[in-house]
Amino acid sequence: MTEAAMQTEPAPAAALPGETEPAGAARYKQYVTFLVGDRAYGVDIVLVREIKQWTPTTALPNQPHYMRGVLNLRGTIVPVHDLRARFGGNLTEATETHVVVIVWIGDQTVGVLVDAVSDIITVSSDDIRPVPPSEADLDQSSIGGLVNAESGMVALLDLKALFGGASMGMA
Repeated sequence: MTEAAMQTEPAPAAALPGETEPAGAARYKQYVTFLVGDRAYGVDIVLVREIKQWTPTTALPNQPHYMRGVLNLRGTIVPVHDLRARFGGNLTEATETHVVVIVWIGDQTVGVLVDAVSDIITVSSDDIRPVPPSEADLDQSSIGGLVNAESGMVALLDLKALFGGASMGMA
């Protein structure tokens, strides 16, 4: 990620507990956006612990096909999931150019393998659009909404819906 991409304007402050917001006031959140193929996804920046270059993982038996294995992150064993495979694609042929976004899902630390981190965007809650209904078999509950960014449409991920059950039992 470039230095310019990291320098974003801070989101306007939300009302403090006990204060009221004006009617119709938008709430702002920041999202880390990343690419998997030509698709852009985003996660709430508050959930991102760190971003690290891909390193090989240790495979575990009897795991879902999209779980690449685990890595030791300063004493914490972190399961690493391949987002491309999780969405029904082939396993990523990971190279040193790929990155793992380390995120918090509840009280679990989980790694998500992606092609590249692209930006940090600030989004008004009014700008988040619902995912249109689909007859596809893919469960759309893992997409919390869609937002237009300068680079195109970004699907905002609901990490708990996407990986919550699969990462349980891992520290």
